Amino acid sequence: MADHLCKGFIAHDQRDYDGAVEAFAVVDELQFDHIDDSAARRAAAGYVDALWAKDDVEERCRVNGELDPDKLRSADWSSVERALERRAEAAEIDPRYASLTTDAWIQHKVGGDYWTPMMTAQMLEFRAALQNPAYPNKPRHGQGGFGPEPTRYALGNELHDTRQWEQAREVMTPYFQRILDEHDA
Repeated sequence: MADHLCKGFIAHDQRDYDGAVEAFAVVDELQFDHIDDSAARRAAAGYVDALWAKDDVEERCRVNGELDPDKLRSADWSSVERALERRAEAAEIDPRYASLTTDAWIQHKVGGDYWTPMMTAQMLEFRAALQNPAYPNKPRHGQGGFGPEPTRYALGNELHDTRQWEQAREVMTPYFQRILDEHDA
């Protein structure tokens, strides 16, 4: 799953839409075992559509070849959010996932705090994968935070940005192993 996640991001970076959908669909079919493969494929396509819509927004917000933070902040990101809403609906993720992920992507591009909305969104996605709305189920002395898996996802994102694919796979493997372990339980 971690390998296919990286393959999906690599396909996106290479502008290979079909390859990205295929890679992310493998991940979603395994992580969202509460939905059928058709819904998992729709969830993956929603994610890839959001990535492509994000790229379109970025292209419109370039000045002299560089991303303009002010333009990015004021841009219309609704196409990104709509694609993420389709993902959330298909995978039965809390609908807040779409706006949180969109905000995370905006903040990531303008140098803001993207970790908080990203990890919140990933906590919601992880809850859907586990079918456990109480995740992270921490003991009473540590109720704050998003849980270790969403934190791993954010670190995986950082490693993606620096193209450290092997480390990203290593970081994401326990994330997906937890999902598979919960499914087996």
